[in-house]
Amino acid sequence: MQPEKPSIPKVPITILSRLLIFILIISASFTGGYFFGINGFYASIKGYPKVTIRREVPQDKTDLDFSLFWRVWDTLYSKYYDKTKLIESGLVYGAIRGMVAAVGDPYTVFLPPEENKVVQEDLQGNFDGIGIQIGFKGTQLVVMAPLSSSPAEKAGIKAGDYIIAIKDEKKGIDRGTQGITLPEAVQTIRGPKGTSVTLTLTREGEDEPFEKEITRANIDVPSVTVEYVGDQENIAHVKILKFAGETLEEWENTVVELVKKPNLNGIIVDVRNNPGGYLQGAVELASDFLEDGQVVVIEQDGDGSKQEFRVEKLGRLRKLKTVVLINGGSASASEIFAGALRDAKAVNLVGEVSFGKGTIQEPQQINGGAGLHITIARWLTPNGTWVNEGGLKPDSEVEDNPDTSEDEQLQKAIEIVRL
Repeated sequence: MQPEKPSIPKVPITILSRLLIFILIISASFTGGYFFGINGFYASIKGYPKVTIRREVPQDKTDLDFSLFWRVWDTLYSKYYDKTKLIESGLVYGAIRGMVAAVGDPYTVFLPPEENKVVQEDLQGNFDGIGIQIGFKGTQLVVMAPLSSSPAEKAGIKAGDYIIAIKDEKKGIDRGTQGITLPEAVQTIRGPKGTSVTLTLTREGEDEPFEKEITRANIDVPSVTVEYVGDQENIAHVKILKFAGETLEEWENTVVELVKKPNLNGIIVDVRNNPGGYLQGAVELASDFLEDGQVVVIEQDGDGSKQEFRVEKLGRLRKLKTVVLINGGSASASEIFAGALRDAKAVNLVGEVSFGKGTIQEPQQINGGAGLHITIARWLTPNGTWVNEGGLKPDSEVEDNPDTSEDEQLQKAIEIVRL
């Protein structure tokens, strides 16, 4: 790894618009092999664009031997008993997925058109389902966060629950999740509102797996909400539920409301169960609490070179005392936001250890509606902390007590603001 450069130029935040982070949906792995083709015909399958398949090897790849690939391809077509199953474009897309999966990074993924469409729906925040963001801990499918007021949250599903099986009688599905890909899991769990799906879960502290049958609904949750707490209701409790396409507009409206609020004593920013989303959103929101020129996040590429992204505006909330609430469902962009405020402003983090996702993905749209998400770097907090897997540890650790109706974490945050 190369040493850090002694001087790093100020980088416009607009660059960040090309960088997205996904914790659910965006936390994924896929299966298959490499892609080339056979000369002289087109391949297509429902939901996929037509592709031209040729056996020619690009000139810069002539030193690679693809004979094994073509031997398997030809053997399938000559020997496999049910030729109707040999859909050429399906084989092509499966091969591309496998090539990307061979990298071994669950966040570097190829998305065929239908799966890429699911990702876009998640970012837009309106779809039918049960309302959970899912990802992987190691190779096991895990709940990153249930969305606020979703069927999953109402059913008692929690961040950190492992999903070991999925059953949907109407779809004829009853399978374990070992080896499942993220798109397979999302498409299996998602379905029309009013229908149900049963998840078999394991949870830390529980001796045996347990089942939850959940009825799907239309999921349309806002990005930002605000209410006023404390004896005199002079502390703003701002929930950031996701960093999606509409978040910046909703945040702008919230800030306008806050700066007009008389006698506002402080702000509690709540990113509990926020699985992340757009990196740019995290930087923009954090910048409203910081001074111009302060570092929000550091990007470190594969050779160790670092690039700092700094505040480039006057933080409208920078003079207000601030506390941030986190838990195990706070991931990626949420951790960037929380880590920036703690390192750059000494903001107190209250709650539980965050999820721990510290890499940056760059999305690319491929012809025909497919998508490719590539891990291009890891991100560090302003003090150089990499949260991957370890997460952010709160300054004031307060466990969520499911046996009480009181929000102990929020109450602790209110106490800190009052100090």
